[in-house]
Amino acid sequence: MVDRVKFQLDDKDVPTTWYNLAADLPGAPLAPALSAATGAPLGRDELAALMPEPLIDQEIGTEREFEIPEPVRQIYAMWRPAPLFRARRLERALNTPARIYYKYEGVSPAGSHKPNTGIAQAFYNKEAGKTGLVTETGAGQWGSATALSAAFFGMTAKVFMVRVSFEQKPYRKSLMETYGAVCTPSPSIETAAGRAILAADPKSPGSLGIATSEALETAAGDPSLGYVLGSAANHVLAHQTVIGQEALRQMELADDYPDIVIGAAGGGSNLAGLAFPFLGAQLRGGPDVRIIAVEPASCPTLTRGRIAYDYADTGRVGPLFRMHTLGHSFVPPAMHAGGLRAHGIGPLISRTVEDKLIEPVAVAQTRCFEAGVQFARTEGILPAPESTHAIRVAIDEAVRCREEGRSQAILFGLSGHGHFDLVAYEKYFAGSLEDDVLDEAVLAAADASIPAL
Repeated sequence: MVDRVKFQLDDKDVPTTWYNLAADLPGAPLAPALSAATGAPLGRDELAALMPEPLIDQEIGTEREFEIPEPVRQIYAMWRPAPLFRARRLERALNTPARIYYKYEGVSPAGSHKPNTGIAQAFYNKEAGKTGLVTETGAGQWGSATALSAAFFGMTAKVFMVRVSFEQKPYRKSLMETYGAVCTPSPSIETAAGRAILAADPKSPGSLGIATSEALETAAGDPSLGYVLGSAANHVLAHQTVIGQEALRQMELADDYPDIVIGAAGGGSNLAGLAFPFLGAQLRGGPDVRIIAVEPASCPTLTRGRIAYDYADTGRVGPLFRMHTLGHSFVPPAMHAGGLRAHGIGPLISRTVEDKLIEPVAVAQTRCFEAGVQFARTEGILPAPESTHAIRVAIDEAVRCREEGRSQAILFGLSGHGHFDLVAYEKYFAGSLEDDVLDEAVLAAADASIPAL
């Protein structure tokens, strides 16, 4: 028996369109974003201050498919189609009748799924006359993808990186700088938003919401810069569906179909990228599939947050979105090393959870790293800490299959490799990486920041 079976498509099979789940959602249309200034639904003019026209069309459109520009497809072809593997060695180690597959996005130049949207957003901003990009990043995967994408289109890149991750993951910063980006720990003294946070807490570890405020403020002050974002927005989730579209075809090559699809969930881009094409097929009359969104227990947006209109950033610079949120003032514990730090998640993800089309679970980080190590020792790939969340639940589901004597097909997203995250693994092996216990008072205070609309 072959230890690991690879299902690979040809270069000509790079998807030609992005999929828009909004076209197939049952019930009422997705709730619109609201203007921070007026509280009214966000119009195209206000969206135009945040993104080029084609991205606005993708953000608010209800078409099922958006055409991928040929220059974007040409760059995709550097690593796409990404491989899908069957994890036979992991199956044997677990002694499970389950059939475990994973879609591996670590083959991209930046080492994760993030360039799927980074390349697209850089292309559209370049076409709109922008000469540089600015963004925020948590663990650094999105910052790396932005730096790469800017380099490919001859643009500058400025990245505000959550300070605690900036300190925990120094090689992410080095990778961004290698691609030509400037990476700044957030909160910083470069923006009014950052200075306000530091005035209140000089030792602030930062959060994705704070970094987002700094990036938005920087973009607003320089018309040559295009603001780009790595997750949550509808157009970002659509760009990532190249993952699931390929996986659908690769499962055909495997003569199989997943009973369960599992993705790590922070802002929602990796989960949506893999799961939305399968969910769309189900909504159009195809096979049922159980979809599991896995988030960290230290940032439990879906499992302990609530659905409300809230700001995507701490400084309340950007619009409000109806989503599961912990509150825009939420700051994850500094010990949290696994990424997935967003206080809110993509509205499309929230809607699918609300409609019970996706099932959320939260997992502790030590169990995630335990699963990541087991995966590395059987499959040979060191997973990014974010990806270990999906691995943890895939292993748990495979064990359940063993205990119940059921053979199910499990597909999970391996969103990236962990070669830049060895400091976190080092802490895990040393026993200094602990599970975070969220103080209820902290959650209550963050919840109180959610506006009453």
